[in-house]
Amino acid sequence: MKDYKLGEFEEIVLLTVAMLHNEAYGVAIKDKIESQAKRSVSVGALQSALRRMEQKGYLSSQPGEPNVQRGGKPKLFFSITAYGLKALQHSKDLRNELWNAIPKAAQEFNFSW
Repeated sequence: MKDYKLGEFEEIVLLTVAMLHNEAYGVAIKDKIESQAKRSVSVGALQSALRRMEQKGYLSSQPGEPNVQRGGKPKLFFSITAYGLKALQHSKDLRNELWNAIPKAAQEFNFSW
């Protein structure tokens, strides 16, 4: 089995890129994470995570059309790769295994949901 290293923030970013599909560029990703996860995201942290995951092969990027509002610079759009989807599935499976391993008695005693 491949070893998929995925931190919490990376997982959130990958899920957001997948959710935004063809509209996944820096600002849109940042805004969606902030609205969905109710947490502040710095541009620097997001850009670092995007580059890191692109280097790992979880994401790919492609420039859009040049934009006058951006001084002629194109937006950089991200998409999740098949390898990124496998990493997400691995993370989901692991979390489900851990949740399912919690004894019912412990859930009733320790958790208040």
